[in-house]
Amino acid sequence: MMTFVRRTTALCAVAAASVALTACGNTEARQAPRPAPSAPSAGPSKAAPSGPPTLAPGPAGLTPVFEHGPRDGGKTVALTFDADMTADEGPRAAAGERFDNPRLIATLRKLKVPATVFMTGRWAEEYPDEARSIGLDRQFEIANHSYSHYAYTDDCYGLPTVPRDRMRSDLERAYTAFEKAGVPNPMPYFRFPGGCYDRTALGELTPAGVTAVQWDVVSGDAFATDADAVARQVLDGVRPGSVVVMHCTRSAAPVTERAVRTVVPELRERGYRFVKVSELIDATGGRR
Repeated sequence: MMTFVRRTTALCAVAAASVALTACGNTEARQAPRPAPSAPSAGPSKAAPSGPPTLAPGPAGLTPVFEHGPRDGGKTVALTFDADMTADEGPRAAAGERFDNPRLIATLRKLKVPATVFMTGRWAEEYPDEARSIGLDRQFEIANHSYSHYAYTDDCYGLPTVPRDRMRSDLERAYTAFEKAGVPNPMPYFRFPGGCYDRTALGELTPAGVTAVQWDVVSGDAFATDADAVARQVLDGVRPGSVVVMHCTRSAAPVTERAVRTVVPELRERGYRFVKVSELIDATGGRR
């Protein structure tokens, strides 16, 4: 049974980074929410095409939470990258700070590594061409990391908090930003800012039809200066079915691309195959 508590275990490094990455100042847009890509439509679904794999609802029908794939399903691993940016970071971007990481994306392409990018709506607004390029590339899939990167619980490493009645609209606003950037078919997966959630947050997001995606391996790449240390942390933590959390933010995670160049060949040497989160979820058969 799922434990409805904030996911704070082993997250100190990445969550502390999230605080600095997301000094938020966004005013939420008041708009009518639209269903996430996987939300069931009303009425009969005669010969409806199958959508991306998602998990069955959790207890009491709440948003399900995915942390890793089957441990006995072969040596697969999903590298995930959080593309973080908030509204108040616009002036910093205008002054030359880079919240994107084109070299990382180019390296993943060169190494032919499928990956899932959890993108904030604000990032997609700042870098629409890059968001669209990633979204159009079948090697990648784009998932939702909220619009604002405000926390969905109180006391989440100092992050500002999304009011309960705006949680779903914050999620939906990110999908709107993806659409405006020209991102086709973003996935019905959501990563909570800071990794923090509780029963209330899961309940508020239930109508959106998303699967919440956490992780079981923290890379420690945020604000790291030693690429080898990041690579070692990933290599020491990966098990079959693992989901690794990293960042796609050049200014705040400057050694990620170098770490990836170490991690990828080593894991392949160990017999691992890189997959997107959707493949790991599909391997569960919809079970949590």
